[in-house]
Amino acid sequence: MGSRQVTTGSDWQNKRVTVAGLGVSGISAARALAGLGASVTVVDGGDSEAHRAKAAELAQLGVAARLGDAETLPEGTELVVTSPGWKPSSPLFAAAAEAGVDVVGDVEIAWRLRGPGAAPWLAITGTNGKTTTTQMLASILEAAGLRTAAVGNIGTPIIDVVLEGDDAYDVFAVELSSYQLHWAPSLRVHSGAVLNLAPDHLDWHGSMEAYAADKGRIYEGNQVACVYNVADKATEDLVREADVEEGCRAIGFTLGTPGPSQLGVVDGLLVDRAFVDQRHKNAQELAEVADVDPPAPHNIANALAAAALARAFGVEAAAVRDGLRAFTPDAHRIAHVADVGSVAYIDDSKATNTHAAEASLAAYESIVWIAGGLAKGAAFDELVVRSAKRLRGVVLIGQDRALIREALARHAPEVPVVDLDRTDTGAMSQAVQEAARLARPGDTVLMAPACASMDMFTNYNKRGDAFAEAVRELGSTSV
Repeated sequence: MGSRQVTTGSDWQNKRVTVAGLGVSGISAARALAGLGASVTVVDGGDSEAHRAKAAELAQLGVAARLGDAETLPEGTELVVTSPGWKPSSPLFAAAAEAGVDVVGDVEIAWRLRGPGAAPWLAITGTNGKTTTTQMLASILEAAGLRTAAVGNIGTPIIDVVLEGDDAYDVFAVELSSYQLHWAPSLRVHSGAVLNLAPDHLDWHGSMEAYAADKGRIYEGNQVACVYNVADKATEDLVREADVEEGCRAIGFTLGTPGPSQLGVVDGLLVDRAFVDQRHKNAQELAEVADVDPPAPHNIANALAAAALARAFGVEAAAVRDGLRAFTPDAHRIAHVADVGSVAYIDDSKATNTHAAEASLAAYESIVWIAGGLAKGAAFDELVVRSAKRLRGVVLIGQDRALIREALARHAPEVPVVDLDRTDTGAMSQAVQEAARLARPGDTVLMAPACASMDMFTNYNKRGDAFAEAVRELGSTSV
């Protein structure tokens, strides 16, 4: 239980490693393993000028690159290191399986490269909220005076951070996607959290059961705490199924009054009934709800999960409060853009699936909702049913907006809907203008698309920027 499987530089000497993908994590793995003496070949299906430029840089480190062919396993390969997004069904991995060659990810390599005195990992996964919670956790750890970094699915590649040496950090806040967990079989963290589970990336995993199982890998071998969401039974079920170290505890977080071994909310306070003496009758105040930015319900849940992991690591209550107060969320995550004509305009472009959009919609009472984009196979009936009573009106944009329009017609036929059949650069400006027309003083215009952005924008950041610019234009004309 909890086997470290640490490897040393000598383990990599002349080992023939194939790295799948010329992305950030692939390049990081190739550089690190080549530096340890491995014979590294990177394969990628692309062969653009950008691909060739990256390959040329790696060539200076002795790394070979094969572009335009991502299906054939290089001869003599002893290990395949994959970038997270490559599907398990990729032909390269089928060839590896046939040759008896293991396939692992960059997180697995980082785990194996840790030294005997390496910093513990506090790990976070879930369908939504991973990045925010990981950053909150890092802020709390910093407030406690600990040397830490938010790594994994965000920030600096985790291999690069691990190779800085055992003495560089006290503890890591690690965000892990389901992809990364799938390819990290020996990972055994200090404490882990699954924030929530909702259908997502099913085209990659093949089924909801497989997706949940990969998320649940974060609990395997946990040493101190498995943190779960009391409101999401599936996360607790994953804890029950996990094989953990003796003495590891199940710790719940809830937006309600916490029971023993839980963190929750009482009278506007975040409180701990898990890491206190006599937890059956005592609670420790950690922070005020107002210390969480923004204090939307799903973000309070994020803060409680971060606090639970920090407390599992021995962080004092005051550092939880100070860390939450110091935390500033990334852009496009339920961000207040402006008030125009007594209407608040909120950018939650990061809400790229129905689960995230539902959490965002639950934060406001009377909403004009801007939604639509690439649905990624999602259905919208449940989202509309749960949110209908809050909707003043809806403005639909994007390729798959008809799916949302049809769900609204079935479950909220009284809600006025504006359907914008355009995808040019002026579409967002018109969407904001139409939303302003539907809104009344005291309402919130919320862009929480419940869809991916790539039908109209490069990414969700660009979509959020376009919304914010349109709101500023609206404000300038309303003066």
